[in-house]
Amino acid sequence: MILIKLILAHLIGDFFLQPYSWVKEKEKKILRSPKLYLHVLIHIVLLFVILWDISKWPIIVIIGVSHLAIDILKLKFQTKKTKRLLFFIDQFLHLLVILLVYWLFIASDPSVKHLLTDQTLLLLTCVLFLTIPVSIIMKTIFLKWNISKIVEGNESLKDAGKYIGILERVLVFVFVILDHWEAVGFLITAKSVFRFGDLRESKERKLTEYILIGTLISFGIAILVGLLYLVSVPLIS
Repeated sequence: MILIKLILAHLIGDFFLQPYSWVKEKEKKILRSPKLYLHVLIHIVLLFVILWDISKWPIIVIIGVSHLAIDILKLKFQTKKTKRLLFFIDQFLHLLVILLVYWLFIASDPSVKHLLTDQTLLLLTCVLFLTIPVSIIMKTIFLKWNISKIVEGNESLKDAGKYIGILERVLVFVFVILDHWEAVGFLITAKSVFRFGDLRESKERKLTEYILIGTLISFGIAILVGLLYLVSVPLIS
């Protein structure tokens, strides 16, 4: 399905091929940042590679130009207070453009047929979304609180929490699509047992709430994506 390919290209370009240093430079220099234009160029190249159809160039141009415009508007109006909100608005607008372009140029095209590889692309898109994109989304959500102060004195390996979250989400997703809900329950129980000692020793209510919220959001997103995958598979088969 071409729609899945368009979303896949967006996820790779926005979350996997955009280092944090680029984001900081764009926020600082805005229109004067070369990384802004390189970022959009990467999106365009990804679209050409993933679609692998030169006749779809109008779609690629529209998505590329709109991506640049949306990013510029976001950078222009972004402040420390609005950063979290604008992140979600930015992603919503990018996906909205993709949906509109697909509906206008592809959905009414009778020559477009679902291929056997659509399910594989959907699976890949779901798994990729549950890794770095969800980590960034959760990090953005927690900008509301001063997490560094909450976890102060609770040292851990660098980025360990991020990788644990990625692994648990992918595992939950796999268990859901394989209809092994008991394994999801076991994973939640296992994490609770490991975390219980930390929470008991910390005697810090804020840390407890932070871990609880993070766990619920992480597991909730993974379960939701798994259910959406199961619902979508029959539609694209």
